[in-house]
Amino acid sequence: MATQTQKTSIYAVRTTSGQERTVVDLMASRIQPKKLPIVAILAPEVIKGYIFVEAMGPHFVDEAIAGTRHARTRTKGVVSLAAIERFIVTKPVIEELSVGNLVEVVGGPFRGLKAKITHVDKVKQEVVIELLEEGFATLPITVHADYVKLISRGEAEEAGRQENS
Repeated sequence: MATQTQKTSIYAVRTTSGQERTVVDLMASRIQPKKLPIVAILAPEVIKGYIFVEAMGPHFVDEAIAGTRHARTRTKGVVSLAAIERFIVTKPVIEELSVGNLVEVVGGPFRGLKAKITHVDKVKQEVVIELLEEGFATLPITVHADYVKLISRGEAEEAGRQENS
C-alpha cells in the first residue's frame, strides 16, 4: 500500500475584525465531525480581519466557513508560504536590541520605566540598562531581554542632549 502525499494550499479567509480567534475556534469545532482535510488554521495577531487556512482544496475551506459566525468569505487565489512565513517564525526579542536603544521595562520591579541599553549579551539573552527616570541613580541594571520593549532605535543620544539642555 503506497502512501500518497497530497498537496495542500493556503487560503485567506476574511473575518470580522477582532473576531479572528472566535472564527478559528468555531471552524475547528466544525472540521473534526465532518472530517474535512484541513491541516492548519493560523490567526496572526498583527493582521486584523483575516485568518489563513491550509487545506487540500478551496471547497473544503468554503465548507468549513459556511454558516460560521464572523467568517465573511474566502479570498480568491492562494497565499504563498513565503507571504505568511514571517508570522510563523518569531524572532527573539534580543535580535532587535542594540546599544543606545531606548526601551521600556515591561516586567519586574522597574516595570513602566524608560531606560537606555548600554550592553547586549546575546548568549545569555540579557541587556544592561540605565534608567532614565528622575530619582534613580544611573546604576547599570542587568535584565532579561524579554523584560524590555523597544521604544526607539539609537535615539538615546538625542534624548540625552535634550534633557541636559
